[in-house]
Amino acid sequence: MMASVTLILAGCDNASTPAAFTPEMASFSSEFDFDPLRGPVKDFSQTLMDAQGKVAKYVTGKMSEEGCFDLLEFHDLENNTGASLVLDANYYVDATSQKKLLQLQGKCQLAALPSTGVTWDTDDNGFVVSAHGKDIRITYHYDSDGYPLGKTTEAKDEHLSVVATPSKDRRKKMDYTAVSMLNDRPVGNATQSCDYDRHDNPINCDLKIVDESVKPPVTRNYTIKNNIEYY
Repeated sequence: MMASVTLILAGCDNASTPAAFTPEMASFSSEFDFDPLRGPVKDFSQTLMDAQGKVAKYVTGKMSEEGCFDLLEFHDLENNTGASLVLDANYYVDATSQKKLLQLQGKCQLAALPSTGVTWDTDDNGFVVSAHGKDIRITYHYDSDGYPLGKTTEAKDEHLSVVATPSKDRRKKMDYTAVSMLNDRPVGNATQSCDYDRHDNPINCDLKIVDESVKPPVTRNYTIKNNIEYY
């Protein structure tokens, strides 16, 4: 009898619907280039390492129980760029200078980047669906789970699109392939596969990126290490 009950419960658990991606998590991951996470995330870090084990990028975040980013820090060591954003009322401010960098709409969704004149628009569900400035327009795409499917950027005479195709297994969304096109010409592709935790979030991932903008194409292999704490 106990075995039968166990099987029934296991079957119910396997059939349960995985958590969707929140508008804030999906939108911020699209804008700041990190893998989105599901569920009651308290804080997390994502570290991208090259084939020699050298850190190329890392992202850390702290989130409120409501799902707002209280802190988001990201660094691209390969290109020497990065920022540390702290939530302060209706803005994200620089963690060091306290300068207001990003204006928010609602409690914690992107609204504007005043220094560049860029503003973001959201849909009825709170997802950022477009951004526009003087010489640029970006359109963002998501699936029914809120997973970011890529974006299209139009700037003057350039049209850049990134289209991601996730695994058909809804619990393994971070297993994906992605294709980048510049003015309808392929310039790169990426393939990622991961191990997952009980919240269907990636723990460790292998990422292969092919740069097709050069001849012959260059392939780079990376690993991604995720550390996640939940409420």
